[in-house]
Amino acid sequence: MLVTLRDAPADAEIISHQLLIRGGFIKRITSGIYAYLPLMWRVIQKINCIIREELNAKGCLEALLPQLHPSDLWKKTGRWEGYTAGEGIMFNLKDRQGRELGLGPTHEEIITQIAGESLHSYKQLPVNLYQIQTKFRDEIRPRFGLMRSREFIMKDAYSFHANEEDLKTSYASMDDAYRKIFERCGIKTVAVEADSGAIGGAASQEFMVTADAGEDLILISKDGKYAANQEKAISIPKAAIPLEKNAPILIETKNQNSINELCLNQNFQADQIIKVIVMLAILENGREQPVLISIRGDQELNETKLSNEISKFLNKNLIALKSITEDDLDRQGLINIPFGSIGPDLEDVMLSNASSWNKKFVRFADKTAAELELFVCGANKTEQHRAFSSWSDVGGLPKVVDIRKAKPGDQCFYDNKQFLIEKRGIEVGHIFQLGRKYSSSLEANFTNEKGSSEPFWMGCYGIGVSRIAQAAVEQSHDQSGIIWPLSISPFEVIIVIANIKDEVQNRLGEDIYKQLRHKGIDVLLDDRDERAGVKFKDADLIGIPWRVVVGRDSSSGKVELLKRSDRSVKLIESEIVVKELIAEISRKKSSISY
Repeated sequence: MLVTLRDAPADAEIISHQLLIRGGFIKRITSGIYAYLPLMWRVIQKINCIIREELNAKGCLEALLPQLHPSDLWKKTGRWEGYTAGEGIMFNLKDRQGRELGLGPTHEEIITQIAGESLHSYKQLPVNLYQIQTKFRDEIRPRFGLMRSREFIMKDAYSFHANEEDLKTSYASMDDAYRKIFERCGIKTVAVEADSGAIGGAASQEFMVTADAGEDLILISKDGKYAANQEKAISIPKAAIPLEKNAPILIETKNQNSINELCLNQNFQADQIIKVIVMLAILENGREQPVLISIRGDQELNETKLSNEISKFLNKNLIALKSITEDDLDRQGLINIPFGSIGPDLEDVMLSNASSWNKKFVRFADKTAAELELFVCGANKTEQHRAFSSWSDVGGLPKVVDIRKAKPGDQCFYDNKQFLIEKRGIEVGHIFQLGRKYSSSLEANFTNEKGSSEPFWMGCYGIGVSRIAQAAVEQSHDQSGIIWPLSISPFEVIIVIANIKDEVQNRLGEDIYKQLRHKGIDVLLDDRDERAGVKFKDADLIGIPWRVVVGRDSSSGKVELLKRSDRSVKLIESEIVVKELIAEISRKKSSISY
């Protein structure tokens, strides 16, 4: 079944999505949901085979977990509300008995319950279970084909340990397995430090395919010694220009509510100003907590870092974080919060009439703001600011944290002679040291060497199988179509019979096809009754690594051998082409096998 398209649909925004649609690999059913057609399914199966070989070699055990999850498990870990309410990503429903269920976006709760009921002694540990199956996430904006879809294929693994050191050993082992998997799949990845997000846990690392179409911004040092997702990255920002020593003054700032307007009208620099942001943290118990953030005016707030700091400070899971607007104030019955002129010392009394919010701010100052000796800030009165103020003038420093976004051009924290550069990345893998978050919540315990009961130490390891397939295309293509890596290509060789009505060509093509199949080569025979040019364009489009063209030279026993990656072509005796292909494919396979 080979059905190709001349043009890609309008909603296919990036080249890999366009090529997979045009090449007949996937077909859109509805927003964020795709069918894997025969060519793509062969790619998926080859990726799965590589994953299984590497994980089995590490002693991992394959299982298959249910896709329907009871809500009570997720409620015990505090994740049900965050995953289902508001902009939560879990599809959820009720069965005939009114019981709440969710379609699994991830399987920590399920696997932890199984471990708690099955693993009782330290003598049974460590255990690492993995599965390859469909996951579901109700993406707000599905896009880019298989990159961000609502139904996708994923490998997820979960390890259970008696102590933290054993967890770290397993984490390192999985890191090694992942690097081998991606190399064998023929994709180039960068391992970056990452935030653990809603999964939680301690150490976390993402594996990124660098590509212009990547949704993630990654920051890498020029010497290659540091790489991190921007959500996690740390750096040294450019030093601020200090204000001259002067007594504090009050300045009128009519129609000057932004950093740019203040700089333009008052002759200040952005890095001399403290920007104050008010946000609302919605916590797992339904509590709504106003947060007051101070950050240097030339810096951007990193909401992921802020969310983590709030959760840590309040010891509560964060469901959502949003900016507070005038409409929010109206609904709470609050007035007189002077947006555009807020200072770090905005009084808690401003919240005294709030209908549902906590009536006291949680206050943070980013390190960039905390390090300013003198600064400009809002005066908590409409269209008024203070200049040459110090932290003692505004009631002292709040809790100092790192909540800024690291940026390209920042100095590296480990070497101030190194600077960060920016790249875009497609996440294809993520590994976590979960610690005891889930085992503690679900009371999944084992008996240790001393005879005491304690929660498991856990690790979590995910690979986006369907995303690998598309990322490979995004990383390897040309203007004519896909260039599949040999190891995951749907076929290794395509034989194109230029004129199916020519008996000599037809007979020779089928003979080469049978010989290659007999030798274990994955080969596709294009014997369609189509013009040769159509077949050649389709062969380029679907990207099979080697092409044998049986054409007019077949009468003299010769065929064309084309290598898709560099488009090199040579005329070769038909008796030799099989031997040469077997040798080339064997050599390539052996170079990426372990």
